[in-house]
Amino acid sequence: MTSLGYDMHRTPAEDAKRAAVMLLLYDDPQEGLCTIFIKRPQRNPHDKHSGQVSFAGGQVDPEDVSLKDTALRETEEELGIPRQQIEVLGALSPIYVFVSNFNVWPFVGYLKGQPSYKIQESEVAYPIEVSIDSLISQMPPQRKDLKVGNNSLKNVPYMDVKGDTLWGATAMMTSEFLDVYEACNFSE
Repeated sequence: MTSLGYDMHRTPAEDAKRAAVMLLLYDDPQEGLCTIFIKRPQRNPHDKHSGQVSFAGGQVDPEDVSLKDTALRETEEELGIPRQQIEVLGALSPIYVFVSNFNVWPFVGYLKGQPSYKIQESEVAYPIEVSIDSLISQMPPQRKDLKVGNNSLKNVPYMDVKGDTLWGATAMMTSEFLDVYEACNFSE
């Protein structure tokens, strides 16, 4: 799921900021195992990720005791899902997002029950609930040209998540999770 040219940006800058996100899973009676993405609002012209699809998450705050705590806090703040309802299952590989200079640690969590949202509108336009099976069915990914801000990106790997485009760092995290998920045969 890496875009062309990403290899030259894999190593975090010395001044990279730290962030954590939550790939949150839950069981849906009709869809099976699902995850939740968020669509970021397009209001902020200074947000390099404005209007994009991502996981709930954000920058480490001084009061966070760990990166896992950051992911839980941000999920609670952005989606309104209490951290006490989330069982953290593990972590995926950190990814350096060079365009915003963030080194991002993704965590995988399991929500006991169905999601009930209290959206932080300044951070989340809307949640996107997607079944893991629908993501697996899109592998290997499709490719298309994307316009991001003033830049045109060519031949970018992506997945369609209910009409929105999942690409970049979040798509890379999702792809790693799907590889782990399929390797463990959880679907059987």
